[in-house]
Amino acid sequence: MLTDREVLSTLEMLKSEHLDVRTVTLGISLFDCVSDDSGRFREKAAAKIHRLARDLVPVCNEVGDRYGIPVVNKRIAVSPISNVASSFAAKELVEAARTLDAAARDVHVDFIGGFSALVEKGFTHGDLTLIEAIPEALAATERVCSSVNVASTRAGINMDAVYLMGQTIRQAAELTAEADGIACAKLCVFANIPSDIPFMAGAYLGVGEPEAVINVGVSGPGVVKKAIDRALSANPGQDLGKLSEIIKRTAFKVTRVGELIGREVAHRLGVPFGVVDLSLAPTPNVGDSVGEIFQSLGLKSIGVPGSTALLALLNDAVKKGGAFASSYVGGLSGAFIPVSEDLNISEAARRGFLSLEKLEAMTSVCSVGLDMVALPGDITAETLAAIIADEMAIGVINRKTTATRLIPVPGKRAGDKAFFGGLLGEATIVAVPSNGASSGFIRLGGRIPAPIHSLNN
Repeated sequence: MLTDREVLSTLEMLKSEHLDVRTVTLGISLFDCVSDDSGRFREKAAAKIHRLARDLVPVCNEVGDRYGIPVVNKRIAVSPISNVASSFAAKELVEAARTLDAAARDVHVDFIGGFSALVEKGFTHGDLTLIEAIPEALAATERVCSSVNVASTRAGINMDAVYLMGQTIRQAAELTAEADGIACAKLCVFANIPSDIPFMAGAYLGVGEPEAVINVGVSGPGVVKKAIDRALSANPGQDLGKLSEIIKRTAFKVTRVGELIGREVAHRLGVPFGVVDLSLAPTPNVGDSVGEIFQSLGLKSIGVPGSTALLALLNDAVKKGGAFASSYVGGLSGAFIPVSEDLNISEAARRGFLSLEKLEAMTSVCSVGLDMVALPGDITAETLAAIIADEMAIGVINRKTTATRLIPVPGKRAGDKAFFGGLLGEATIVAVPSNGASSGFIRLGGRIPAPIHSLNN
């Protein structure tokens, strides 16, 4: 039972600490839209999205108004297009992406995910044509997001897919060079991708999921920071164990809010409630930053020595508190450290506190990976693939989800600024050491075998 003081603190979170429900994502299966005619497939997919999602935004707004809790983003995730449109050519898949984009615009959601493929163990014809279509599909659409799972703990790392994604990212950047490679901000490469992520760009509706389902992503880095600040102000002698307990209790309250909103939206739409994703997701706004939590806990900046240990503490406390607050937890669940979407992290990169190497180290304990990292425009496809391979190895060996959202910025160098706009923010381009030095390794190809876990050390 929450005390009166805790109820009042929740109201304070809503009033002045940026507490919101970051995203409500409606998953829609498109398996019953499969057709041997691409036009017929697009027609059936658009009709189903309109039918199931037409009330999503109004219902989210009504529920948000009723409880005084804003739902910031309303989104859609569909079945992997490489599975439901596997017989089509790349050009036809680009047209399918345009159809998804138009359907998303019609129902007023800001992103639609699922232009995706799962290739950790090998490629089908549909997988290869979808990856071929990704650069043009993302450049030609505004709201379509794409993800490709290239590795898993059970299958190992598909290095052919890793190399192909390095080439694909470069092509996507070149096609949107005038916008600092914005297409790459809608493309994630994963290891161990979950099928119930409500956050973009990785969201899709996997096999084994319902016909339609509501998944919710909560937020709250500003709330966690304020809770730590209040605790230290009241008692400066608190140690990290006590502060971890405070973060747990805060995560509990934040997650309860997300579950309340998610269940009410699902009930009104007549679809099942899926999961709450416990991730702390920042925005480019002051006071809503994961990076600021590091400063509240005594570090000069995120990226300095101690950052990995602090992030591990934060991630663990958020999961413990959130798991107790919800019946169903899923998605990524942890703390995001996107460079461009977090004002404090972006500033740490600009000031040199945060390098590519330190970011990679921190991803061994966070929930995502190298997220929204702007890179020099002359980076080679092989170097991109090598960075992806390193990140995939962290996920595979540690049996966790990891991902990359890498953005080569054509015509710009390390230290320059890249501007993506809106929630995607802006970032200083970080230096990449030894660009081109990994070519021989990447061109070997094949599949790195799955690791053994009975001889852990």
